[in-house]
Amino acid sequence: MRIEITEQGAPPAEQVYGQLRGLITSGQLAADERLPSVRRLASDLGIAAGTVAKAYRHLESDGLVVSRTGAGTRVSRSATPVSQNVARAARALASAARREGLSAEDAVRILRAVW
Repeated sequence: MRIEITEQGAPPAEQVYGQLRGLITSGQLAADERLPSVRRLASDLGIAAGTVAKAYRHLESDGLVVSRTGAGTRVSRSATPVSQNVARAARALASAARREGLSAEDAVRILRAVW
């Protein structure tokens, strides 16, 4: 699992939420897979634990993860990934954008423009 926080992006909690949501909906994080603890992920990213906790709460309210005291936070069994066709197209877009030297934000802007 790879999550990055950018200086010029959205607030860190939104970045963590968005990236984890993407990993779950793309199937890169499977049902019942355990997420890092709030403290561990916060330490790895160099951000406050409350920021990661906020992202986890948002994921939980969306039904994508389940948090249990002592058992940690896991991907919900009801979280369904997107179809393989959509995931494949997204990977192709990301790959083409990187080859062209575009940022993720540029690729999202292009996608929104053609939507």
